[in-house]
Amino acid sequence: MLYFPSVFLYVQNLKFKFVITSKTGTHQLAMSSYLSLSMVLLLFIFLIPFTFLLLMKRRKQNVQAKRLPPGPRRLPVIGNLHHLSDDLPHCAFEHPSSHYGPIMFLQLGSRSTLVVSSAEMTREVFKTHDLIFSGRPEFLYVAKRLSYDSSVSFSPIGKYWREVRKIVILELLSAKRIQMFRSVRDEEVGHMIDDIAHTSNGLINLNELTHFLSNRVLCRSAFGKKYDGAGGVISKNRIFELLEEAMNLLGGFCISDFLPWMGWLNKFNGLEKRVDKCFKGLDSFYDKVIEEHLDPKRPTPEHEDLVDVLLRVQKDPSQAIALTNDQIKGVITDIFIAGTDTSSATVVWTMAELIRNPLVMRNAQDEVRGVVKAQGKVEESDLSELMYLKLVIKESFRLHPPVPSLVPRVTTESCTIEGYEIPAKTMVFILAKMIGRDPKCWENPNEFFPERFLDSSIDYKGNHFELLPFGAGRRGCPGMNFAMQLVELTLANLLYRFDWELPDGMKREDLNMEEAAGITVQNKVPLYLAATPVHL
Repeated sequence: MLYFPSVFLYVQNLKFKFVITSKTGTHQLAMSSYLSLSMVLLLFIFLIPFTFLLLMKRRKQNVQAKRLPPGPRRLPVIGNLHHLSDDLPHCAFEHPSSHYGPIMFLQLGSRSTLVVSSAEMTREVFKTHDLIFSGRPEFLYVAKRLSYDSSVSFSPIGKYWREVRKIVILELLSAKRIQMFRSVRDEEVGHMIDDIAHTSNGLINLNELTHFLSNRVLCRSAFGKKYDGAGGVISKNRIFELLEEAMNLLGGFCISDFLPWMGWLNKFNGLEKRVDKCFKGLDSFYDKVIEEHLDPKRPTPEHEDLVDVLLRVQKDPSQAIALTNDQIKGVITDIFIAGTDTSSATVVWTMAELIRNPLVMRNAQDEVRGVVKAQGKVEESDLSELMYLKLVIKESFRLHPPVPSLVPRVTTESCTIEGYEIPAKTMVFILAKMIGRDPKCWENPNEFFPERFLDSSIDYKGNHFELLPFGAGRRGCPGMNFAMQLVELTLANLLYRFDWELPDGMKREDLNMEEAAGITVQNKVPLYLAATPVHL
């Protein structure tokens, strides 16, 4: 138990006395003569710095007893929140991390926060202490609402999370289920290629094109049909708006996440209204999708889609948990929102890097055209032979991970890393982008050079901590294989069917590579490229 010596001055019978308390008891010093007020003030002047030094010594002992990782000085109340002035949190973390080291402690308002920025420290988090670091922040206002507080991505570790994750992996995203939707991917990529070929001016907005492609593939896989305005329950423009708003909200800054007592600001800054509007739009869409699937007049589909599977699991009495409709919607949110933007962002960043590196582009095109020859399009069965394309995608993930600081985690109990004590309930950010550009791991880290992986066993599946676009451990992304099939098939067909150039008058060095704010980082300025069909 801590004990602070104290000194009190009081007046008794017009005589000044000092009382000093200590561990050994209370001692009273009576002054034999009256003290003048000036002398009393002088004594106070002496005692104030003395007391201050005692308090500082005690504070230093407390810090030594609980040794936190290094970090910048904290301001009263807000702590280090002023470091988040950048629109992109991972960028805001990068500068202080380069100064304070690969494991940095911040106090973001009332939230203790750990920022990890090296492969070695990430190994400690994901391998040595994975269970402890597998919590999720339950206080994130937007994520809690839009995920129905029950999604796989944001649910805390526990029985519900374990059971739903098992359902997702075994029933929704298994190799068999992914293969089942092969024809969907093939057909939708074919439609995209036709759209490019029939564009009158040959100038393509790849952001919009790939986002629409990902959305259509996910809608058909998850809901059994497209919802693009052609008789669907929601128009193409509306669903795009909902998705874009959801991603912007999830990637934005909410003051009440860090200073809970300021939650009332959400009503006045418009955030609560935006979240409610987005939630109600998505919720209405989900309700109509579920209603359609429960309609007894609905034709029997050739294959169960993901909503069919969830509704079947809901009715299965042998399941360890009974899914509610809201919990089904939470799982849909994971697939519908997370799956669309990540695949689209990966394709666009890869094409941007290829257009900036024409030799790499030519090597990738030569490979795919040599493998596929004149068969007209790339099939999924061809992908296993496209080894150079796989290197290109790895290099794109290294420089442009879709979620640069990964989804934040929370420690479930305290632990020690490298001699530092990490308190329980500490929010944790892993800077995947900074690790991907760490000169200790990579030679010429800012250069786009796929050949660096030729003699390397490093992959992106969570086994190597230098490259973590999908995270690792218990909280690794379960949709990785689903996403990669679409990314590889899309890129292979874009490279096979077209030659790509920048718009007239634009130079490679003029290409804007700035990042936009959001939980999934897209390029800030949409990528427009000129496509010339190639007849093989």
